[in-house]
Amino acid sequence: MPVYRYRAATSAGELRDGTLEGVTQSAVIAKLRQQGLRPIEAVETKNKNKSDAKVKVGAGARNAVVNSIGELAVLLGAGLTLDRALSVCIENTQRADLKKLLTDLRERIMEGMPLALAMRESDGLFSPMACAMAEAGAASGKLDISLARLAETLERAQALRQTIVSAMVYPALLVVVAVSVILVMLLVVVPQFENLFSDGHAKLPFATQVILGLSSGLRNYGLVIAAGIAAAGALVWRWLKTQSARLAFDRAILRIPQIGALVRDIETARFARTLGSLVENGVALPTALAISERAIVNTHMALDIARIASGLKEGNGLAAPLAAAGVFRPMAISFLRTGEETAQLGLMLNRLADVLDRDVRVAVERMIAILTPAITVVMGAIVATVIASVMSAILGFNDLAMGP
Repeated sequence: MPVYRYRAATSAGELRDGTLEGVTQSAVIAKLRQQGLRPIEAVETKNKNKSDAKVKVGAGARNAVVNSIGELAVLLGAGLTLDRALSVCIENTQRADLKKLLTDLRERIMEGMPLALAMRESDGLFSPMACAMAEAGAASGKLDISLARLAETLERAQALRQTIVSAMVYPALLVVVAVSVILVMLLVVVPQFENLFSDGHAKLPFATQVILGLSSGLRNYGLVIAAGIAAAGALVWRWLKTQSARLAFDRAILRIPQIGALVRDIETARFARTLGSLVENGVALPTALAISERAIVNTHMALDIARIASGLKEGNGLAAPLAAAGVFRPMAISFLRTGEETAQLGLMLNRLADVLDRDVRVAVERMIAILTPAITVVMGAIVATVIASVMSAILGFNDLAMGP
């Protein structure tokens, strides 16, 4: 069935665009009218060759597109047309996958498709926030300013993500080293003493018997244990993909001391940055709130915000429902309430995001400062226990030999 690209207006005068299947153009227009929309245009899209291979959008392409958006904003501000500015971005792009996606984007725009709709059809390259900000910029005639703000927002979100990932690298490596050392002790060092203690195993200290048992169990059933752990992990992963399990897991994460507060602040900062950028670019608050909800990874918090978004369409405020739901901490609610009272919601949301980004960095640094020596102490204690257990048995070897 043919696919038509449409533009229509709601009863409130808001513009909407998208795609819709229909036998004819008249059928598509009738469908739009049934949905309560007033059609402006409906154009059949060109069918692409089914054999054309889709370009897989990876994390690298999504990170590189931030630079392209910033470059596009500068070129538009310099007076270049959109298609020419995109051509320059394509020429300056080094990644083959991003070059292909931007080329497809430019072709859709050359066919007459609006930028926001063309971005939505870019195989997941652009987030819903990016598409909404592009649409708002095009509607206000300030596309370059909207794209510049979008690039700044994405850069800050990326910087925060990189800060957290970089901070966790050293503790992760430390855990790997600790586990490796313990495995070497149990699989290589301890077995060297088994023959020495074989005759008097029953009279060995309890700690030594435990260490020898662990070593023997790992050597004899190590592969079975590893397979069991892998199978359990796969089952848990599959279980977490169900909506109810993911909701329960995300709710439990928020209740963990320290960790829950950190996750809440990270999600709040991401939400505030997205919502603030959309509001400042003229996106209607209900629409902006619905888009910002998608930026939240924690499903429990996202569900609460979705409920508030539906209530907002009925004329309710934003700060009061969020405070009642307990989604954010009081400091965040204070920023929101101030923004509503002063009609500076976008500004206060962005300031809230800045404050939370700083708090998250401090919390992560403090957590790493505690976690690193804790892992070192635990590793040292386990290694010392293994050595002490073996040495205590060796020192009592004469007593074992003289026993009946």
